[in-house]
Amino acid sequence: SWAVADAISRVLQNSEELHSWRRHLLSACMKGLVAVYSSSKDESKQEVERSMLLRLEKLLRVVEEVDPDDWCSLVKTGLKYRYRDETFLKVLNVAIQLLYKKESSLSQ
Repeated sequence: SWAVADAISRVLQNSEELHSWRRHLLSACMKGLVAVYSSSKDESKQEVERSMLLRLEKLLRVVEEVDPDDWCSLVKTGLKYRYRDETFLKVLNVAIQLLYKKESSLSQ
């Protein structure tokens, strides 16, 4: 559940630390997905994965920057174990659109 993360985000709503908090959440979300994909190759935790993927997409829309190592690991592991998963592929497509647009930090 994302209840604690959402509560902290609400507390930080008008503070300078909100962007940093979201970047940390984004990193944790990507690392969590990599761990789930690596340990559960059979897609048995679909609801957990779906929740994390949707949160990843939401965070990417506001943060629009990722740690290159986290990104590489997520793409590599996700494509290795979830290349048929519709939700993963949709979120990956959105992420690519957001991260590789002209002014993005990853496109340089």
